[in-house]
Amino acid sequence: MVIALFRHGVTEENRRKAYLGWNDSPVCPESKIIFVTNSYQRYFSSDLQRCTDTAEILFPNSSPYLLKELREMNFGKWEGKTYEDLKENSLYRQWLEDPVLHCPPDGESFDEFTKRVDAGWARMIGEILDSSLQNAAVITHGGVIRYLLSKFAPHQKEFWEWQVNHDQGFELIFEKDSLRRGTRCTLLLEVPLTANGLG
Repeated sequence: MVIALFRHGVTEENRRKAYLGWNDSPVCPESKIIFVTNSYQRYFSSDLQRCTDTAEILFPNSSPYLLKELREMNFGKWEGKTYEDLKENSLYRQWLEDPVLHCPPDGESFDEFTKRVDAGWARMIGEILDSSLQNAAVITHGGVIRYLLSKFAPHQKEFWEWQVNHDQGFELIFEKDSLRRGTRCTLLLEVPLTANGLG
């Protein structure tokens, strides 16, 4: 069984290197010409516009099932701010040193974020198994994909060790029992995204 993970297209806030969690930002024009050759039986997406727009670009007329649980981490008062804006803030520096222990003001802790994503994954996997699907795609965010890879990729790597670019996806290939039990997949493949399908 295949679960594919795709990060939303590059946004204006991504270009500015700003923290973009529950706030939204338009997908940049260059992200509107990306193309993927793979197709899937069912599509799931974060409910934020940058993901639903990317779903429409990658998989036209796919009508993804929207899951709020698959949103990026909520950065609270740091939404829209950059490292340069925050570098003198002592709480921000503490969070950079230990993002598991510290939390953005009015935002989510790492524990809250991972529990929410786990709940969304469980809902999605329940739907996939109940519908006897062989494959599905998820359009979501960099932090969500990093967390899912750290939990389900065949070779264990920490959250921050994963590089999740806007121009690639990942396919996690599971045995059905592994997917049901929530254990690691057996194979991980990269799925390249290309401009206009030209490579």
